[in-house]
Amino acid sequence: MEALYASLSDSAGRTPPSAPIRAFVDAVVARFPELDMDSGPECPWASAPLIDEAVGDIIYFPMTYSGAEFARDPVAEVAASLGLVCYDPQAEQLLAEVAASQSEQPSPEPSETQPTAGWWRRILGRD
Repeated sequence: MEALYASLSDSAGRTPPSAPIRAFVDAVVARFPELDMDSGPECPWASAPLIDEAVGDIIYFPMTYSGAEFARDPVAEVAASLGLVCYDPQAEQLLAEVAASQSEQPSPEPSETQPTAGWWRRILGRD
């Protein structure tokens, strides 16, 4: 997460969002409009514009706690439909893995859906 935060904070050397990430943002803001002065509790986003949270093939989209309760899974489904992977840093799990295991087994145990500790560090190359 630290490497992701550093890349998002470095506006000078920032890589523009990739086409799949742009398509993802377009799809999720069509379903859950951007945060603005008129947004109410139906807006899950904690920042705007959402596309500004993207760097290359990665987007970190902050959500409000209440917004995450109702929008996390639909947003992950949008990501999966576009061939993207959605990771929940709060739950430390890949959301596509959760959805797949839930469809195969009606009530998986949490240990079956959570990746091993350090998974995110391996993705960022911080073993």
